[in-house]
Amino acid sequence: MARDFELKCGLEPGSLDRPLSEDDLKSAAISSAATPRIPPRVAMSDIEIWDDETPLDNDEVYVPFLHEVELAAGSGRFAIEESSTSRLRFFKKDLRHNNVQFSNAKCVVVRGNSMLPVLREGATVGIDVGKNSLGAIIDGDMYAISHNGQLRVKQVYRLPIGIRLRSFNRDEHPDEDYSFAQIQEQQIAILGHVFWWAMYSR
Repeated sequence: MARDFELKCGLEPGSLDRPLSEDDLKSAAISSAATPRIPPRVAMSDIEIWDDETPLDNDEVYVPFLHEVELAAGSGRFAIEESSTSRLRFFKKDLRHNNVQFSNAKCVVVRGNSMLPVLREGATVGIDVGKNSLGAIIDGDMYAISHNGQLRVKQVYRLPIGIRLRSFNRDEHPDEDYSFAQIQEQQIAILGHVFWWAMYSR
């Protein structure tokens, strides 16, 4: 979407990834005023319908979902596995732009209200499983986490004694601090860095 806005407003690619100066805004306003608006009917004609049987284009790649799988009926123990049926299409150029290797891109679905208002229940996030070490954590960025086999999406911070998991909805979900010993005991593992998310409006 950002690339589309940059194109329509006459901005350089990547301009919306950084704060815009007054000169940028003036240039965009002039370019936008000079560009005729496309009637909605023309824009809608560009939408293509596809399903899982539609062949991938050369510039597309399938990205599978990760999900929780109960290890034994009623055991209460879960493992994170790749779904064999659920997947999304991504443009290769978008993954390259985010420095994500195609094979490292996965998706997960957010559960609960802990990440409101940024992520609602049912939001889908793209994660880079190539960025999954504690040492590579960027403080405050979102990560998908396996916590005793359960999928969670949180902001992560490094601490001298371990890590802090933070929710955006801190009124209902206070910070969780875990020592390195607790990380081992509770089988907490970073699955990947969140590089993309999407959800329907309500």
